[in-house]
Amino acid sequence: MNRHTIPLGRILGIPIGLDYSWFLIFALLTWMLASSYYPVEFRNWPPLLYWLTGAVTAIMLFVSVLLHELGHSVIALRYKIPVRSITLFIFGGVARIGAEPPSATSEFFIAIAGPIVSLALAVLFSVVKPAFAAVEPLWGLAKYLAYINFALVLFNLIPGFPLDGGRVFRAIVWAVTKNLRRATLTAANVGRFFGFLFIFFGVWQVFTGNLGGGLWIAFIGWFLDSTASAQVQQVLFQGALSGHRASQAMSTECAAVPADITLQQLVDEHILTSGRRCFLVNRGESTLGLMTLHRIKEVPRPDWAYTTAAQVMLPLGELKRIGPDTELWTALQQMDRDGVNQLPVMTDSRVVGMLSREDVISFLRTVQELGA
Repeated sequence: MNRHTIPLGRILGIPIGLDYSWFLIFALLTWMLASSYYPVEFRNWPPLLYWLTGAVTAIMLFVSVLLHELGHSVIALRYKIPVRSITLFIFGGVARIGAEPPSATSEFFIAIAGPIVSLALAVLFSVVKPAFAAVEPLWGLAKYLAYINFALVLFNLIPGFPLDGGRVFRAIVWAVTKNLRRATLTAANVGRFFGFLFIFFGVWQVFTGNLGGGLWIAFIGWFLDSTASAQVQQVLFQGALSGHRASQAMSTECAAVPADITLQQLVDEHILTSGRRCFLVNRGESTLGLMTLHRIKEVPRPDWAYTTAAQVMLPLGELKRIGPDTELWTALQQMDRDGVNQLPVMTDSRVVGMLSREDVISFLRTVQELGA
């Protein structure tokens, strides 16, 4: 979870979070339901009931979205793919899957699981709706949730990445071509096409008088286009790094400091003068661990004068590490997964270099300049 996310707990071991943007869409949706939808459908309710039912409906909509994302996550876990988190935000929800699916088949089932859950919810609310016929607010709630879950199925099955339909489409192209990179590029470009369609339709709606709806549709189109574009760039980036290994990009000049140096000395004599953010901690010829700015910042500043690097370093045995032959793309994925900006490159228990995100970017820039 990042600092813009409110943690809600865990389900099946998966962290569930609420992005701050959720509160905006919750307020807008509640207002729309309470001022437009429910007053048209049910004319004799007291005003407070419209707002209460609107708020409950908005919450239940996001419960439906959460169940949709859990559908993806459960199937991903069955394929031994880690799920880092599920976050509810302005556009609904997103499950952060920790790795690419191992096959086209697994991609297909992970992608289709969400729409299947939404379809099951639409059927469920349609079935239980008659049971609430005597209680108008509950009947109206069930009716709306049946409608909106069915709408989510149709929207998510649009065959453009990053929508579920785009991932299903990618799985099919992957199965036919046996090429994940080509399938991803194809699905992402189709996603951009649908993004442009939404933008065009939204702008047209604005000029025909539907200002609010048109802007929202155009906003969704912009989101689809930008997300698909980012996926295209990621695939191209991954392709450029293909075949290159950590030993080619790592820095072999690993700055080292003695284990008994104080944090104040480390900051004054090494960090501020060199700009380095990461140091090996050595005792004699042996490397004991790794010191980063993050570790220093965890210590209260008044304690820097008598706290040594050995006391707060990350011990060698706990280090996330890679080998010299690790592919650069795999190394970047591990950095992202572990939430770090650099990794020690080790052979057995010996540090032979350090690989940072900046090293990878610099290496890629050099490769592109050489046309390699």
